[in-house]
Amino acid sequence: MRLAAAELVESREILPGQWLQAYHAPALANGSRAGQFVHARPGDFSGMVLRRPFSLNTADPLNGIVTIHFRVIGRGTDWFTRLRAGDAIDLLGPLGRPFEVDPRSRHLLLIAGGLGMAGVRMLADEAIRDGRRVTLLFGAASAREVYPSTLLPDEVEYIVATDDGSIGHHGYVTDLVPEYEAWADQAFACGPAAMLAALARIAGGRRERLGVAKLGRKRGAGKTDPVGSPAARRKAFLQVSMEQNMGCAVGACLGCVVMSTSGTPQRVCREGPVFAAEEIAWENAW
Repeated sequence: MRLAAAELVESREILPGQWLQAYHAPALANGSRAGQFVHARPGDFSGMVLRRPFSLNTADPLNGIVTIHFRVIGRGTDWFTRLRAGDAIDLLGPLGRPFEVDPRSRHLLLIAGGLGMAGVRMLADEAIRDGRRVTLLFGAASAREVYPSTLLPDEVEYIVATDDGSIGHHGYVTDLVPEYEAWADQAFACGPAAMLAALARIAGGRRERLGVAKLGRKRGAGKTDPVGSPAARRKAFLQVSMEQNMGCAVGACLGCVVMSTSGTPQRVCREGPVFAAEEIAWENAW
């Protein structure tokens, strides 16, 4: 984690109310991983004390550029849309724990709902770079909210679902998952909590549906990896990036807590934002 100066290179509205911004921030572009985020400070402090968390949408260590993708939901995020090329801000990051891809995985299934695309977008770049195949399932309310395919690597298979059927599959993005669960070695998702909970239920029954046999006892069997650990995420079929409101983003304020199946509260900014799906108590309120 470091405090880095960032200079705006490009800012554009890619969807109604959704912006993509590119910043020159070499200190962040080097060493950031998919699933991590930054905490950005608005330059105008009149009534905007807290920083704003943004997923690292992409990071290119060669040119030192990082991008963020966000929706305007209030005064703070609106402030960022008024920046112009050459304006400087400071970014705290990279923060949080990233996605963990098993070295043996060759086929990755990415699932995004709405702005959840920002949470998995960087993983597509990393996977393609490492020679893996990627299918990305994206869900939106209507065609006007569908993420542009031109902003994705050409190698990604991109499949869309819309609630109103105006483009792609008519229904929820979760409807598409069973068609790919046998193909995928691992799945990674970001989006609304209801979508993630539905995906967790699907993933929970995957072994039985596919007829995956449980092998006999071997060394290390029965060992439980700590909640939020890289090993726990790497072993999971489904990893989820949680979206929570954050205050400090460094684990002090406890404003972004979710509950684990072990009954231990987990800070999304520190133990997350990425978790193995089976670690989260989806039916518990937080």
